[in-house]
Amino acid sequence: MQSVESGALAPHKGWTLALSSVGVFMAALDALVVTTALPVLRTSLNADVGDLEWTINAYVLTFACLLLPAAALADRFGRRRAFAAGLVIFAAASALAALAPTVGVLIAARAGEGLGAAVIMPISLTLISDAFPVEKRGAAIGMWGAVSGFAVAIGPVIGGAVVNGLSWHWIFWFNVPIGLVAGLLSLLRLTESYGPRQPLDLPGLALACVGFFLLAWGLVRVSSVGWSSWQVIVSLVAGAVVVAVFLMVEGRRSRPMVRLDLFRNRAFNTASWVTFFMYAGLFGALFLMSQFLQSGLGDSPLRAGLHLLAWTAVSMFIAPVVGPLADKYGNRPFMALGMALQAIGFGWVALVATPGVTFGGVLAGLLVAGVGIGIVFPTVANGVMTSVGPEETGIASGTSATLRELGGVFGVAFTATAFAHAGNYTSHQTLITHFSHALWLCAAFSAAGIFVSLAYPAHRASAPVPPVPPARTTGTTVAAARD
Repeated sequence: MQSVESGALAPHKGWTLALSSVGVFMAALDALVVTTALPVLRTSLNADVGDLEWTINAYVLTFACLLLPAAALADRFGRRRAFAAGLVIFAAASALAALAPTVGVLIAARAGEGLGAAVIMPISLTLISDAFPVEKRGAAIGMWGAVSGFAVAIGPVIGGAVVNGLSWHWIFWFNVPIGLVAGLLSLLRLTESYGPRQPLDLPGLALACVGFFLLAWGLVRVSSVGWSSWQVIVSLVAGAVVVAVFLMVEGRRSRPMVRLDLFRNRAFNTASWVTFFMYAGLFGALFLMSQFLQSGLGDSPLRAGLHLLAWTAVSMFIAPVVGPLADKYGNRPFMALGMALQAIGFGWVALVATPGVTFGGVLAGLLVAGVGIGIVFPTVANGVMTSVGPEETGIASGTSATLRELGGVFGVAFTATAFAHAGNYTSHQTLITHFSHALWLCAAFSAAGIFVSLAYPAHRASAPVPPVPPARTTGTTVAAARD
């Protein structure tokens, strides 16, 4: 069961929502603020397409691998302390990124930011779930989703404005004072709480990180050496084997890092896989769009950020409205609708993106995709948090967020592979053609999310359910997918 520090007052809802929102804003913003700087980073640091992928994937992959250990440590040592520590780590890694003299140092710093974000993101949602009763949680999570949507919206604009007006280094410097101040306020204003004191699963952590890294490495290398390269084949096969071993080991442990039995819960399982496909499409499209706008249409970084705002800003207005509606009508229709709109929007842009196209030609498709993002963000978060009992919100949030971030990694890797071409940066026509082909993959990822969302239980089943006893058998992931 969750517990509150002895003698502590009940959580302060205002401070909890405010500081949790600051944390999630920083984490979401930094995943996206780099996108409009990619062309500048390519020339400034002499980076290739693979390096550009890693400036995003180093952050997201580290984030994905360390979410669950971070959640377990927070449950054991205190969520307030862990949240504050995550903010400070994020600020320190941002300072290193700002000072990076080479692309290798920048990638390492981005991994450090991913570590900080892995602590911040799931704990922010758990803090909100602790502070708000079930009947008001949907609205609070809707606000949390709106902040995430705002970070998605404003990230490319901030990146473009800073690169235009100052230099790319300043997109990281701005995190430093915000992270330090928010960390101090978290220690002073948040109420300490704890979760189940589970032991750290170090073998599981090692297997997960190695397996996911090998899969991501193999996919990233495709853009440079092709699918038939032994580097790609060995990396992908080895990664798949290690991940399979990880799942077998976790299925046999009495206290695993990944609770595979959670995937027997249809609501949790469905919401988690929907967010996987949403992020695969979203991050893949973000990776492509900045290069399309700047290298294909000739936008400056700032202009590209403002053009992306037409796509991403819609979500911050939609998310707070959808949160309370999902409490009333259920999450399933909104998940399906949001994923459908994202798929339609990406397909629309891919269809009209031909040599000679202007931004006005792709605007309508971007707006449709943006509405879809705003609908899905709060409903998948609400679906995860209301699918389990209060004592399991931390591990449920971390497990679902791991899938979400892995979706982003593989979305970027697959779309970059489809996009990579020797003449992309020397011919606008070639770049736009390969952009269109790659964006169809983002539409396909989103369409897969539509079909997954239909498996979410009807509204009557969306209330918290008793936790499932830990399973000691393997194969639960396959069974969960069938459910």
